[in-house]
Amino acid sequence: MLKKEKENAIKEPKSLATRKCSEMTLNALTKQKNNLIGGSADLAGSNNTKTKNHKIIKPGDFTGDYIHYGVREHAMSGVMNGISLHSHLIPYGGTFLIFSDYCKPSIRLSALMKKRVIYVMTHDSIGLGEDGPTHQPIEQLSGLRAIPNLNVFRPADRIETIECWEHALNSSKTPSVLSLTRQNLNPVRKKYPNKNLCSLGAYEVLRTNKKINLTIFASGSEVNLALEVSHKLAKDKIYSKVISIPCMELFELQSKSYKNKILEETKFKISIEAGSSDCWKKYVGDNGIAFGIDEFGKSAPYKDIYKYFGLESTNIKNVTKKLLNK
Repeated sequence: MLKKEKENAIKEPKSLATRKCSEMTLNALTKQKNNLIGGSADLAGSNNTKTKNHKIIKPGDFTGDYIHYGVREHAMSGVMNGISLHSHLIPYGGTFLIFSDYCKPSIRLSALMKKRVIYVMTHDSIGLGEDGPTHQPIEQLSGLRAIPNLNVFRPADRIETIECWEHALNSSKTPSVLSLTRQNLNPVRKKYPNKNLCSLGAYEVLRTNKKINLTIFASGSEVNLALEVSHKLAKDKIYSKVISIPCMELFELQSKSYKNKILEETKFKISIEAGSSDCWKKYVGDNGIAFGIDEFGKSAPYKDIYKYFGLESTNIKNVTKKLLNK
């Protein structure tokens, strides 16, 4: 269904926000007849959930396939559950990740009832910048990842975004959250994928040497940062592999041998994610460091905020070198 989109992503590599990548994916999906029904809680222009192919559902005219829910995140999520329970339709709806707290009861019910409901949550970190700490999610990803039978996707580029949408649409008994950026990200994947690597939950995107000293885990916007850190360490003859983890829940379902291949190759491990660090500690272990944010955000241009919280390649490189006693 999305093969052409993947081909386009490889042919035309661009720096894009994953919310924009999601819109491009939806545009491809809505060109053809399908059972998708979209919507947003008064944030369609920011969530990029509405495409030129959609027709708005209005009072007295229910022939469309897009709902303007208004500023009603809780009601939107409840309605999407109702649509999924009532029919063969696949509902998706958008808001900011920080407002997932208003959606949480219905997200939990989606998971409990095993319904294919897709929550599109944009502006997923301090990367939204000047809106400040009231709008910058910190603990939301960890909270969502704690819900049983919920796949929380945080894609790193256009290819990963396509693959996450693909898996969400094929997950008939599991709801999905797509956590998407406001800021542009450079492409991580530059070869056409023969299979959906995001369905593995975690996979290797870079290795700077056959024999390595370090494993670097990251998700979403921080995969770009992890790649930068890895290259800087390689200049100091510290070699590493970078593991993109777009979905922890799917990674936990993989075979023991695959998980060991990802997790057990090196003694030292670090993780990088612009949010609560607690859910990464199971991967980095006692010998590792989880670079994250365990306090509220700040209001400033997003690059300044990343630097303030130490999520900057030179700082992470220097702290990691101390960890490795190099």
